[in-house]
Amino acid sequence: MTMPADLEKDAQRLREAMAKALDRDGVLADPDWRQAVETVPRHRFVPGFYLPAGERDAHGLTMWEPLTAALDQGRWLAAAYSDTTLITQFDGDEPDWTRPAVRHGGAPTSSSTLPSLVAGMWVDAEIAEGHTVLEIGTGTGYSTALACERLGSADITSIEVDPHRLEAAASALYGCGYTPTLAVADGLYGYWPEEKFDRIVAACSFRAVPPALIAQTRPGGKILLTLSGWLYGYARVLLTVAEDGTAEGHLLSGTVSFMAARTHAAPAFGNPAHWAAGLPARPRSARHSPERISAATEEAFHLRFLAQCAVPDAQMTTVGEVVHLVDVVTGSAATLTPDDGPWQVREGGPVRLWERVERVLDAYDAAGRPGPGAFTLHVHDDGQHLRHPQMPGLSLPQP
Repeated sequence: MTMPADLEKDAQRLREAMAKALDRDGVLADPDWRQAVETVPRHRFVPGFYLPAGERDAHGLTMWEPLTAALDQGRWLAAAYSDTTLITQFDGDEPDWTRPAVRHGGAPTSSSTLPSLVAGMWVDAEIAEGHTVLEIGTGTGYSTALACERLGSADITSIEVDPHRLEAAASALYGCGYTPTLAVADGLYGYWPEEKFDRIVAACSFRAVPPALIAQTRPGGKILLTLSGWLYGYARVLLTVAEDGTAEGHLLSGTVSFMAARTHAAPAFGNPAHWAAGLPARPRSARHSPERISAATEEAFHLRFLAQCAVPDAQMTTVGEVVHLVDVVTGSAATLTPDDGPWQVREGGPVRLWERVERVLDAYDAAGRPGPGAFTLHVHDDGQHLRHPQMPGLSLPQP
């Protein structure tokens, strides 16, 4: 893709400013990764994207404004070099960027992740020269380009489940001179059973660690991935794979979230009022409010993941002031309603959903409110267990 000289000059200036800001924030302590950020032209990988319009439509749906160079070159370029996630696709539908239109609602299914997170992930994966790397989730190809710039294209393999996304990423990568191995593949199964990588880094999230990724990692190799679930609780973990095929690693700090692998997306649960209608009429007083796992704090972000381990099939939504928990797998449900005193809980079905969450919160408080780094994930033949010396074991769902 040919770009006007003045645009490329502006892009270089903005790129250097972004790298400087990330360095100042401690993200790019490694000078080699800083050099990669200063070199890779992110705007080549995001010819069009959506930004929130800051308002909702008549139906209450978020409005998303398209942005391309043709619409507003200066704003498009500035956004491309901001530390922002740029949404490039909703609901699996590939946009026509020659005729972009405002988007009303929808679920983001592809994006260019904010550069600080992308660069931070490559650093956290402890990658060095000579390592063979598998990236899961090519997306726009920007993160792949950073890895190629830093390590060389020959040792980089990147897979993407969406063929249209991969085609666009391949065009941008090859146009910039990067030639990694690219393939359409589901990250749940890795790339190639006979291949063994030194590092696997996932740019999507999984409900549990896919066994194929462990099988495709050399003994002593590492896997960096984000764990997620249907409560939208997230945790990052850096696993080291052992000779016997097991893996262990501590949770990492930070509030990172990624789109779920498409095969791990939550199922629809219908109208929460229908689930609530079958619950017992008499409530009980809650020991903990739902705000403990829903507040916009780093602790709540961590707690939501721990709670999710206790009720892995539950989903949570709020209608008015009432918080609903729905588990379509077991047919269980719960509602939490605010009151002058404690929240009031109604629960029904085989699993007492909020009671299970409260047990986790009780144990967490009794253990002194330990942060993510105090938890170790153990992946063995008998399951995937999250352990802390002062808390009962939590398990991830079967992969």
